[in-house]
Amino acid sequence: MIRVESAFTTEIVENGDLLVGPWRSPKQMLQAQTYDSHASIHDDATAQKLGFRGGTIEGPTHFSQFAPLCERIWGRTWFETGCLSAHYRNPVFEGEEVQAQIEKPKPGQTVCAIGMIKRDGTEILRGTASIDGDGTETALSRRLGELKPLTDPVILADIKVGMKTARQAIKMDFDQNMGDLYPFSLADKLKVITEPSDGYYAQEHNPWGRAVIPMEMLSVLFQYRAREDRLPVRGPAVGLFADQEIRLLRGPLFPGETYWVEREVVALSGSKRTESMWVRSTVFDADNAVVATMLLNGASMKDSYANYAGEHKALYG
Repeated sequence: MIRVESAFTTEIVENGDLLVGPWRSPKQMLQAQTYDSHASIHDDATAQKLGFRGGTIEGPTHFSQFAPLCERIWGRTWFETGCLSAHYRNPVFEGEEVQAQIEKPKPGQTVCAIGMIKRDGTEILRGTASIDGDGTETALSRRLGELKPLTDPVILADIKVGMKTARQAIKMDFDQNMGDLYPFSLADKLKVITEPSDGYYAQEHNPWGRAVIPMEMLSVLFQYRAREDRLPVRGPAVGLFADQEIRLLRGPLFPGETYWVEREVVALSGSKRTESMWVRSTVFDADNAVVATMLLNGASMKDSYANYAGEHKALYG
């Protein structure tokens, strides 16, 4: 069997205390996304109504730019127990260039700070990359501990911390359209992914002898049946990803393989413009072993919910 020693040919440079990737222009894949029978924040018209310049590029798209940096530091272990934990700071729009950066680790260091910026210095995200952790060392683990409780919820008035969903079977084939939430396939994504790797993502020229799913597409795999959960979120309202962490425990995950996912509401928080539901997805393999987790802060835009003011008055006077 042919094996590729490194997954990527991405040019990486050292800049002081950082490893820095190239400037990339990620592609928008969610213009046609719909949920609850309405368009999403990734649709230009919908986003513009809420004060954005246009449809935003989905946050986990940016995770791919960190993969070559993390592989440079940790090698194949990155694909087995890697974790990206990010707080999204500003949106990116089609045609803009962004650059991923990671702290240069000291020998044996397993947690490194990460960041991403635009050409003008605008911060896109900040967080941590890590391997072999227990979940307590990540940026979002710390952030969860600092959250202010959500007060006077409307969109999330019926949601309680601790709510759990039934286990669902999930699978991602190369040519499988991933539904209304993700109206494209893995094959479609691999044509435009910012950091291609034929030997790892499209073929079996890697240590596992099978193509592996890129980390950004794990977000799609874990979420694509999420609307079936029927958690009692009031709507319709437009949402966005405000924080996200994907953590591998027994990676990588493979196309064509069936996994199972359960979700639990672990926190509620809010801001002037949003109400946030933090959900942890736990992913199991056929042997019932936990192979990955995802922590996602789905923030609902108050201004997008037509009945917000009236329902707030009815609930709280």
